[in-house]
Amino acid sequence: MSTTAIPAREITVRRPGIDHEGPMPKHFVAGDPMRSHIAAMLSAVFPEGEDFFVRSVRAYRDQIDDPQLSKQVKGFIGQEAIHGREHRDFNDHLATLGYPTKAVDRAVKKGLALLAKTAPRHHQLAVTAALEHYTATLAETILRDEAARTEFLSDEARALFEWHALEETEHKSVAYDVYQHVCGSNRVRVGVMWSTHVTFLLVMGLAVTASVAKDPKAWPKLPKSLLGLRTHPFFKKPLVQRLLDYNRPDFHPDDHDTVELLEEWRRRYDAGLAA
Repeated sequence: MSTTAIPAREITVRRPGIDHEGPMPKHFVAGDPMRSHIAAMLSAVFPEGEDFFVRSVRAYRDQIDDPQLSKQVKGFIGQEAIHGREHRDFNDHLATLGYPTKAVDRAVKKGLALLAKTAPRHHQLAVTAALEHYTATLAETILRDEAARTEFLSDEARALFEWHALEETEHKSVAYDVYQHVCGSNRVRVGVMWSTHVTFLLVMGLAVTASVAKDPKAWPKLPKSLLGLRTHPFFKKPLVQRLLDYNRPDFHPDDHDTVELLEEWRRRYDAGLAA
């Protein structure tokens, strides 16, 4: 278990006040079917995922004796709770456009309930740390890549994903630090990440397939849309390499410096340029 002191980090719980009832095209990401269905299904898995993250970290609050980490856990829980709420509202909007967000939400809830019943608590925490690395990697891509942001054709969707990305980047180290504090096994951490790669890709693959199946008007565009994913920021080699970086024995989320990036986006958020 880690005895390293936790550095101070700013983790702010924001209430974005996003309008989830504004007009939005069915294919709200670049007018592209696959990019839109992928974004929609990512949003669909977030609410139950965020609730799971909160439970897995909260289970160890009484074992955290580092005051900085204890404070950051409080911020982490507050941020994740609001993320779940905002994505539920957004998913309700997506459902009106024909996306199967409610079915995916139910399936994820059942899957995570099974995990909670069968996996030891420290394995559940390791899953949270692994998936937080996923969300932090995707979040940093959104914040750094203007092209990834401008693909959103809806102000609502863009504001949601920018705000979410900002806060995921702020608390990217919390679940990992809690895991190191109470367990610290690299063997378990890396092993859980490999199983998380398989499970996450399987869940997303099934969800996107089911979503596309309910969108027959998009089918003629799918070949071109699939080929277009080669240029999508989420499918480029650097992002994959960042995900695999988690396997290093000496890895820490802070190895990827986002201090200046966070300062920039906090200024933008406070100025009203990001909702």
